[in-house]
Amino acid sequence: MSSKRDYYEVLGVSRDVDTNELKSRYRKVALKYHPDRNSGDKKAEGLFKEASEAYSVLSDPEKRQVYDQFGHRGLEGMGGGSAGGFEDVFSSFGDIFEDFFGFRTGRSSRSSAQRGSDLRYDLTIDFLEAAFGMETEIDIEKYETCPTCEGSGAKPGTYPETCSQCRGTGQFVRTQGFFSVKSTCPGCRGGGQVIKDPCPQCRGQQRIIVNKRVSIKIPAGVDNGSKLRLTGEGEAGVKGGPPGDLYVFIGVKPHEFFRRSNTDVICTVELSFILAALGGEIKVQTLTGEETLKIPKGTQYADTFRLPGQGIPSIRSNIRSNNRGDQIVQVDLKTPKHISKKQEALLKEFSKLESEKLTKKFKRLFKGGSAKAAK
Repeated sequence: MSSKRDYYEVLGVSRDVDTNELKSRYRKVALKYHPDRNSGDKKAEGLFKEASEAYSVLSDPEKRQVYDQFGHRGLEGMGGGSAGGFEDVFSSFGDIFEDFFGFRTGRSSRSSAQRGSDLRYDLTIDFLEAAFGMETEIDIEKYETCPTCEGSGAKPGTYPETCSQCRGTGQFVRTQGFFSVKSTCPGCRGGGQVIKDPCPQCRGQQRIIVNKRVSIKIPAGVDNGSKLRLTGEGEAGVKGGPPGDLYVFIGVKPHEFFRRSNTDVICTVELSFILAALGGEIKVQTLTGEETLKIPKGTQYADTFRLPGQGIPSIRSNIRSNNRGDQIVQVDLKTPKHISKKQEALLKEFSKLESEKLTKKFKRLFKGGSAKAAK
């Protein structure tokens, strides 16, 4: 069981709080426990990080929906629900801190910080893996912050210098009469800084390409086209910008026996016409094993039977309830291609009896009709 406090409790808001009230409440809490106002206070530091984590989830409609349904546990598969250290908090909330507090957050600024690109990964899984969920690992190639220069782009022991041409603004302003024209500084390409001694590993690019193995928790009930978002697993940002996200698109292989309809699974079983006529019991394969199915007398072609709770778990259901759909069994009557002489004789006798049965039925109908006509 998670030891984390409820996110709504952390911010002191109700579960139906709207966006504006949520933002206003977070501003008050963040201002109260901000590190600049509580230097060296570890308790305030923890409360500040807790509030930032809560706001990062509740301000995101997708994360909030998952949290409302599944709680902290549901966020694990999305890579969310963790604010990290102060640098991570500032990186993730750079814009809102500027709006709230009127300052820029050291590592990032609106003029230079760039969010990393989102990535897409297409993952194909088996039918049963989609039905019951799974954990797996994938390998992705992406840009990560250079470990040698820690993203500065400069050789260790050196630092980027303020551009002498634009004096760190990243722009040139030229006045022509009543008009001012801004253009990107050619010396620093708009960054406001120049690197005279580049990092030998990234060559001043601040990032390097790496291969990374990422763990994924696929929830039970995913289907073709389902999309998982792993927050922060995209490419690294530039100049203190936050990383992008990784989107995993799910494809599900067809099953040789089962077909899917929402949370129900459909299968077709063959019955001999004798069993269909006389009734009996058969064993039917389900997602988790075998179940006994009673076949009533007189079962017809394409009749269907339902095995409750033997379908696919609903991805939207509560984890504790683990609601599952049903298994629908369709009947296909099987006619034998090869029969013995004895079987043929018996079938002819059966056919004769059926013919006599139909003849008697028509005679009764005809007799009844004639009697009515006579009246």
